[in-house]
Amino acid sequence: MTETSFRQHSQPMAHRSSLLSAVIGASLLLASCAVSDLPRVSVADANAGLAQGYRLADGDKLKVTVFDEPTLTGEFGVGLDGSLSLPLINSIQATGKTPDELAAQITSAFASGGYVLSPRVSVEVSQHRPFYILGEVNAPGEYPYIGDLTVEQAIAKAQGYSARANKSEVLLRRQGWAEGRRVRLESVPLLIAPGDTITVQEAFF
Repeated sequence: MTETSFRQHSQPMAHRSSLLSAVIGASLLLASCAVSDLPRVSVADANAGLAQGYRLADGDKLKVTVFDEPTLTGEFGVGLDGSLSLPLINSIQATGKTPDELAAQITSAFASGGYVLSPRVSVEVSQHRPFYILGEVNAPGEYPYIGDLTVEQAIAKAQGYSARANKSEVLLRRQGWAEGRRVRLESVPLLIAPGDTITVQEAFF
């Protein structure tokens, strides 16, 4: 290949490389702008929502006990459509309810159907839906939820921060929120709920 033809061949390659860099740079800029537009809340505000009681959603596994009715008692999963299927009665929508609210609805369904005389029902969460941690951690992914989980424990499960992590703030998406929120980490622990998605952003020095 002559020097002239080499220059002609390399120019499109250089152009494509520059174009790719520009596209990546623009994408990162747009992502950064999108993040900066998200509302910022305090740890106290984020934790306050959890004080209202645990709300069920798809992925939860429940232990439903119908007292004195062993054939109706067992473990059941909340389906992708948010419903719970039990013997004898129609599917019941579980998403958004507390375990006690769901137990009351199941009790009413058994009573109105005449299947159980004076039914007494309890609902417990036997296995919570997982939480997700993404971004600048060493092992991002899906993890099983264990009660009273804090963001520090969640990050430890993901094998800690990466070298580029912003350790002062996380992005949090939670069921019932219309969009993610930026949470500035404080001395008060940020509580994590089942189904939460935590994103650790890159620090900019």
